[in-house]
Amino acid sequence: MSDRLAAAVAAAAAPAVAARGRTTPGIEFEHVWKKFRKGEVHDSLRDLIPALGRRLTKRVRSDELTSDDDFWALRDISFRVEPGQALGVIGANGAGKSTVLKTLTKILRPTRGHCEVRGRVGALIEIAAGFHQDLTGRENVFLQGAIMGMRQSEIARKFDEIVAFAGVEEFIDTPVKRYSSGMNARLGFSIAAHLDPEVLIIDEVLAVGDIKFQQRAFDRIQAMVKSGIPVVVVSHQLDRIVSLCTHGLLLKRGVVARQGTPTEVVAAFVGDDVQAHAAGDEAVRIESLEVDGAEGVHSGDRVRVRLAGRVQWTDPRQPSVVLRLRAAHSGQVVYMTTSTFCHFELPESGPFELTVDLQMNLPASVYTLETGSWSDVEERDLASGPVHTIQVLPGTNFYGVAQLNPHFALRGEAAVGERPSTLRPLAARAAAS
Repeated sequence: MSDRLAAAVAAAAAPAVAARGRTTPGIEFEHVWKKFRKGEVHDSLRDLIPALGRRLTKRVRSDELTSDDDFWALRDISFRVEPGQALGVIGANGAGKSTVLKTLTKILRPTRGHCEVRGRVGALIEIAAGFHQDLTGRENVFLQGAIMGMRQSEIARKFDEIVAFAGVEEFIDTPVKRYSSGMNARLGFSIAAHLDPEVLIIDEVLAVGDIKFQQRAFDRIQAMVKSGIPVVVVSHQLDRIVSLCTHGLLLKRGVVARQGTPTEVVAAFVGDDVQAHAAGDEAVRIESLEVDGAEGVHSGDRVRVRLAGRVQWTDPRQPSVVLRLRAAHSGQVVYMTTSTFCHFELPESGPFELTVDLQMNLPASVYTLETGSWSDVEERDLASGPVHTIQVLPGTNFYGVAQLNPHFALRGEAAVGERPSTLRPLAARAAAS
C-alpha cells in the first residue's frame, strides 16, 4: 500500500471504526427543515462586508424565514425506515429530494429538526464523486471501503467480486482520472453495493452504465433490499420505485404531498401532472375508479376496471369516457380508447357505472391508467378523472413492446401431442400447485 493511500485510509477509517457496535440499523428523519439563501455567493471582500452589514442591521435569526432572499428547501419532513423497509422518494425537479439525501449523508445539516442514520452507510449518491483522482482503481476500492468502516481484510475478501462486477479488471491499476465517466460510475456503484452496508441510500443510480449493467445494478440493489437492510432510494424511474420499495414518499416544493404504498404515491404524482394539464369542462364526470389486480398482474393476464360517474347534460360534442394507459417511466401512451370507440353509449344524463376488462399484453413495468371525458367531435380531452397505477409483473418471457401470448403445437413422429405454452410464469405455476 502506498504511503498516500495508507494516510488516507487511516484518516477515513478512524471515525467509522469508532461507530461500530451501535444499535439496530435504521433511519430517523424527524420534523426536518432546511433553509437556503438565494444568490448568496461572496467571492470578494467587497461583496462580503455589505452583506454582513445588512444581516446585522436586520438582525435576522438563522433559523427564521425573514428575508425575500431565503427559502425553505424542506419544510417539516418526517419519516422512519426500519430493517426490511425500503422507502422510495419521488417528486418533480426541485421538490427537495436531493436535499433529503444530502441531509441523510451529513453533507448538509438541517436548519431545524433531527436526522439520524444508524449503521454503516452505503451511499450511492453522485457515484465516484469521492474518488481520489490520482489514486488507482485498486487504491480507491480500499479507500472507499475504509470510509465505510470496513477492515482491510474484509475489503480484500470482496475485492475480486467488486472489480469483476464493475468490469474494469484490465484498468484496475490505472489512476481513475484516466477512466471514462462510465467506468467511474460502474466502479463506484460496485464498491458501494458490495461492501456490506447496514443502511443503503441511493440517488438516481439505477441508470448508470449501459443497458446490461443497469439490469445487473437493479438486480443487485433488489437483492440488498430483500436482505432486510433499511433503504432510501430516489429515482425518476417510477417503475423501479414500485418494484424495489415497500413505502413511498411524494415531495412537492419541499413538503410531503403524499405518503403510502409505492403504487399510491406514484398514482398521486402522475395524477397531479394529469390534473394540471386537464381542461375543466366536465360534460361527463368520472367520480370513482377501482382496478382489480392493480397491485400486480402478470403480463398477458386481465384486470377489471370499474368506473362510476355522471353525465351532466346532453352535449353536441358527443362526450364519452376515455381510458388512457401510459408507461410511468417514460410517459408514453401505450393504449387509448373511448366508450364510443367500443360502441358503448352513455345515458343522455344522470349517473352511470361502467365495467371494462383489459388484457395487459405489455412488458413488465408500471403503468398509469388515466380516465376522463373526451369529445368525439373535437377529438380532444374535455376533463380528467381519477388515475390509478397498475404494476405489470413478468409473464411468459419475450422481447418487444407487446405480449402476444403464444401457443406452440408440436407435431411429428416424436410428438406425443400438442403442447400449448403456458401463459403464467414458473413462479406463479409453482405457487398454484
